[in-house]
Amino acid sequence: MRVGLATPIVTRLPGVVSDWEATAGPAELARIAQAADRLGFAHLTCSEHVAVPTPIAAERGGTYWDPLSTFGFLAGQTQRIRFFTQVLVLGYHHPLEIAKRYGTLDLVSGGRVTLGLGVGSLKEEFELLEVPFAGRGARADDAIRALRASFGTAEPEYSGDHYSFGGMQVDPHPSAAGMPLWIGGQTPRSLQRAVELGDGWTPFALGRRQVREMLDAVSPPSGFDVVLATPPLDPIGDPDGATRALNNAVGAGATVINAAVRATSADNYVAALESLAQLAELETA
Repeated sequence: MRVGLATPIVTRLPGVVSDWEATAGPAELARIAQAADRLGFAHLTCSEHVAVPTPIAAERGGTYWDPLSTFGFLAGQTQRIRFFTQVLVLGYHHPLEIAKRYGTLDLVSGGRVTLGLGVGSLKEEFELLEVPFAGRGARADDAIRALRASFGTAEPEYSGDHYSFGGMQVDPHPSAAGMPLWIGGQTPRSLQRAVELGDGWTPFALGRRQVREMLDAVSPPSGFDVVLATPPLDPIGDPDGATRALNNAVGAGATVINAAVRATSADNYVAALESLAQLAELETA
């Protein structure tokens, strides 16, 4: 069982964030990352929003650490845990921008980047960044193809409906093996996009039955990952509940679990990770 973490501190969602996270910073984040690394957790997450309108922040939250900066910092604090962008909004970036920035992060981290990619849904943010909101799905499909064209070459070439390039040097760049691409979303189209263009699917806001039914309706290729989130787990106070949540995710089709952990402080979070690692039978360093 691969169990990653919905990283605390870096994303603060109303109704989910704990009080202690409001005053926590890089030191607490590093301590948690180092513990997760030592205990055998699969990944840490960081989401992307450039700017969230104040009324919408009341629902979605307004604190989103930048994933590239955050993961660059944590790469130097850890040895084996992966870094999962959950998710980068494709429309906010040129594909070669993603290739250069995250290809460099993959290099300095020793090949530990997993790119979570999404179409995006916050119209006001698209407008702020002056990128098209209409047609963003087709543009995202083209961006994924263009990004893959950058794998393993310093002179990528691509010609698509929305992106075309050639005769340009991009170095560092993603290796020939590339970085796993996990596609986010909550629609059948997002799953189809993941099957056709990605290496995995990371759905959100879907019940376990919906996920299972959607997966049963497609034919994912061999090695395709399904990344399912858990509700906040309390592995110290309610180990049976935590175990049930992990098993429910696997039963719904998860190959990777993205676990949220309930805690009262950074120290308590680390203690909870110790218990969760034992429940999930993770291999510690």
